[in-house]
Amino acid sequence: MKKTGSFITASFILMLITFTLQASGLKVLFIGDSITDGNWGGGDGKPSSERTLWDMNHIYGHGFMFLCASHYMGNYPEYEYEFFNRGISGNSLYDLEKRWQEDVLDIKPDILSVLVGINDVNRYQHGDKASPFDFNAWDKKYRELLDKARQENPDLKIVLASPFVAPTGKMGENADFEEYNRIVRHCTTIVEKIATDYDAIYLPYQQMFDKILKTTPTTQNTYWIWDGIHPTAAGHQRMADMWIKQADEKKLLHP
Repeated sequence: MKKTGSFITASFILMLITFTLQASGLKVLFIGDSITDGNWGGGDGKPSSERTLWDMNHIYGHGFMFLCASHYMGNYPEYEYEFFNRGISGNSLYDLEKRWQEDVLDIKPDILSVLVGINDVNRYQHGDKASPFDFNAWDKKYRELLDKARQENPDLKIVLASPFVAPTGKMGENADFEEYNRIVRHCTTIVEKIATDYDAIYLPYQQMFDKILKTTPTTQNTYWIWDGIHPTAAGHQRMADMWIKQADEKKLLHP
């Protein structure tokens, strides 16, 4: 009887340990460029491995990603969510590819949020433009990265945000703005289609800022996006609001 009792006790303890491990919070990872980066962990364009990963004062940066993490971690502590910022300033889609293993696959996220594209367009605009922007290659590469993530975790939930640009600040003085704008908007349609194909949440940030700039005018056109690319605190708040609203509607995190 004692042996049986010990076996039952040991099994019960093992069950509790297993439950505890399984009950750990979902991992929510944001990856992208400077808009996501927000100078987290020291920033300055450094790779994640060279940033401060332990300093909880700076681990999320100061953008929309920080606001999303603050919302869920502050309002739902019982779920013990883990948030990761892996935005790096200046990154294009192809830069994400180079660090996808370390900054996505190795972390093993349950939820992956991607915002990228503006630097792909920026590099094209400042290149020799010998050939048109390769939308097909961009589309294919984006899907390849998501496929790798889904192969690692078939249950991965995905959030895809559209890149965006606005004629504010210095961007409004750019003689090539119309071409810049055209390419970015084509990229948004690609991201939207990918989101549909991958059953992902789509965040139409370009349309959101278009509407804000039209319906909520301010005395300075830099109020929402100060240089045509980077949102201000007000812009980041609206981005976070949309992320949270869509995530809650789809019950992406808490039941």
